Amino acid sequence: MEDILDGLREALDLLLGGNPSVWQIILLSLQVSGLALLCSTLVGIPIGTLLGLTTFCGRKIIITLIYTGMGFPPVVIGLLVYLLLSRAGPLGFLGWLFTPSAMILAQTIISLPLIAGFTMAAVASVDPALRLQIRSLGATPWQMARATLWEARNGVVVAIIAGFGRIIAEVGAVMLVGGNIDGSTRVLTTAIVLETRRGAFDLALALSFVLIGIALLINAITLYLQGRISA
Repeated sequence: MEDILDGLREALDLLLGGNPSVWQIILLSLQVSGLALLCSTLVGIPIGTLLGLTTFCGRKIIITLIYTGMGFPPVVIGLLVYLLLSRAGPLGFLGWLFTPSAMILAQTIISLPLIAGFTMAAVASVDPALRLQIRSLGATPWQMARATLWEARNGVVVAIIAGFGRIIAEVGAVMLVGGNIDGSTRVLTTAIVLETRRGAFDLALALSFVLIGIALLINAITLYLQGRISA
């Protein structure tokens, strides 16, 4: 209990004291996970909507791949991204390995199946009668998809929260492709692992509380916005 209280006090000291290295780690964590979430949302929601509304050849294969990706070990995705971005890999010419760009790519791939899968389930659960009614009014496929997506908005918000929760706490993939380089690719999760290995448990615990606080704050904001949208 004493260690937990010490960790809380140190977390407050790190934040209120304006420690530049800690704030750099926090901001990089938000930047990487935020951009990854944006990319996976922009791609995942249209994919999920398409799968939830239409039937086409190969749909079951895509759904199987999405469901597999939802439970795929992040460290394996990190390894695949590492191989893609290595000098001998097909994307080695980008020079992204051990940069924030590589971390964003890995986290995007990790969160994409969750967002697409939950969006698909939310869209598919909308009453089919609504779609028939919209179609009978002469709506275009785009208008029907937009109206259905709006009806499924609560499920879509859950999909985004699930995607964010998966990547904000991810450590294996970002450490593989980012390298945990101080001042360049060190984020909260990798910093916690490093400080724990060093035996600096108070600092590791403090960074853990910072990470939990960020996750709680962003989820609270998202749920508030969800309530405003539903009202």
